[in-house]
Amino acid sequence: MSKGRLEAFSDGVLAIIITIMVLELKVPEGSNWQSLKTLIPKFLAYIFSFIYLGIYWNNHHHLFQAVKRVNGKILWANLHLLFWLSLMPFATQWIGETHFAKNPAAAYGIVLMMCAIAYLILENLILKSEGEDSKLKEAINYKFKEYFSIASYTLGLATSFFYPYLAIGFYYLVALVWLIPDKRIEKLLNKD
Repeated sequence: MSKGRLEAFSDGVLAIIITIMVLELKVPEGSNWQSLKTLIPKFLAYIFSFIYLGIYWNNHHHLFQAVKRVNGKILWANLHLLFWLSLMPFATQWIGETHFAKNPAAAYGIVLMMCAIAYLILENLILKSEGEDSKLKEAINYKFKEYFSIASYTLGLATSFFYPYLAIGFYYLVALVWLIPDKRIEKLLNKD
């Protein structure tokens, strides 16, 4: 099957998710700069979630640039990833509204962890589909970032009920690790 429809659909869904998130930022009542102060937690949550969505879009794009074909399992795995990404506006709104309280921080971490797991599942199915001797398999021969992410989310989740700001620190540490697009795949793409 062609990968074009999958990529176009994924791009559209991510654009809608980002649009929903920004529409949740309501204009303050007042007209002075002080009235914006109440929006700081919501705006910070939006910024970080936007960065996360950008990271997923970027890495999804790179991954699919190296994919030759897709099958039904890959389509479902991609929908699984999009499902968890579609919960980002909810998690972002809740964490911003509550000023990073413990239960919303845990919920945010659950969404982030499930996105990471879904991406890993998608990546594994793609590697299986491409075959053992594929260039993509050669490029993704270790998965440090993937497993580091899941471990950091687990630590964040564990601490979220006691130290929600520390949990947020774990979550954003993962974002820092992934800010640079996956060099393994870029090297593969630059070879061709």
